Amino acid sequence: MLVGKAPCGLRYAVRRSGRAVGYCSLTIKCGTRDEGGHHSGIAHFTEHTIFKGTSRKSAKVINSYLDKLGGDLNAFTTKEEIVLHSTVLKEDLGKAASLLLELATCPVFPEEEIAIEKGVVIDEISSYKDSPADDVYDKFEEALLAGHPLGRPILGTAASVKKISAQELRKFVKERFTPGNMALAVVADIDEKKMEQGVLRLAEKVFDGSWAESVERILQPVDTPVIFNKTLEKRNHEVNAVIGGLAPSLYDQDGRFSAILLANIVGGPASNSKLNDLLRERNGWVYGVEASYTQYSDTGVMAVSMGCDRSNLQKCMKGVEKVIRKMQDELLSDSAMRAAKKQLLGQLAISSDNGETQCLSMGKSLVAFGDVSTDSQNREAIEAVSADRIRESARKIFNPETMSTLIYL
Repeated sequence: MLVGKAPCGLRYAVRRSGRAVGYCSLTIKCGTRDEGGHHSGIAHFTEHTIFKGTSRKSAKVINSYLDKLGGDLNAFTTKEEIVLHSTVLKEDLGKAASLLLELATCPVFPEEEIAIEKGVVIDEISSYKDSPADDVYDKFEEALLAGHPLGRPILGTAASVKKISAQELRKFVKERFTPGNMALAVVADIDEKKMEQGVLRLAEKVFDGSWAESVERILQPVDTPVIFNKTLEKRNHEVNAVIGGLAPSLYDQDGRFSAILLANIVGGPASNSKLNDLLRERNGWVYGVEASYTQYSDTGVMAVSMGCDRSNLQKCMKGVEKVIRKMQDELLSDSAMRAAKKQLLGQLAISSDNGETQCLSMGKSLVAFGDVSTDSQNREAIEAVSADRIRESARKIFNPETMSTLIYL
């Protein structure tokens, strides 16, 4: 893998992987948290409307540009990034990378297209009412981080989206879509050195001396969490509940690897995770349960999410409390730690075998750290986690005095 930085400030990573298919992503360090001074939801709306035309291509041409090659073009928005990505045959990677940079550097935001897309996004906002499991988690995180930039909803609101104009979109892109805020990642069966040279030539062609300096993101650590215990009557067949609190940030090296391992042990995707074993496999109380750990620049969020019948809610809540208390009171044995680490490392290895997942991960790492961790570095960090650190993480993250709960009945 080759990692570097072009003279214009664009970071890049090129990794050879034995596939005929190539993956390319452009990660822009500009998410919902960076909307200050703009209408809520503008980052996500920018992602939607960026495909509606550039100074060189119409929306119709953009939509069919990679389709004609059998490729795929997509995008998504998080609280900290906007990501454009494509999947193509490896010989078409140059075209894909060029298109991604064109979309990010010279969008025109036609008025008629904006009007149409507002209806699409507002419908997307409304559709969350039909997905309470997703909505309850989003509302939990918004409440937990209320007053902080990370507490802003990714989609915005119907009212805020209606107010976004083409002029505001252009201003937002000009402020945030700078080469120093971007990272281009490529994964394919390619000559890494030749691809690196191609990326550098493309960066030189796209970015001239007129680009503004990158706006520095000011971190705002969350020292005092918002604590709440809310129950909302939704009258759904399934009860949805989220229990959790603040966790280590992306930049807390020791804390975050302990938290990753803790979340996987407590409620990871495997059926032998403690919550899956107790609530689903042994008792059949839940449709689904998981412990998630989301890492942000300023802080993190760890939460247990579950869906169950009303009659099982209290049993499930007590079950979650039981599992957490045991993690806080007892040290995991050496054999349990070895098994937990092996399971997590196996999951990560299988996940990273997916070229698209690998490419997206590389882009996120570049904008966050300016580098990409190797598999061996991640393995060393996970192997370094001790049973004491797992217990300490459980005590700190799941402290009853700082835990919050949101339930949709």
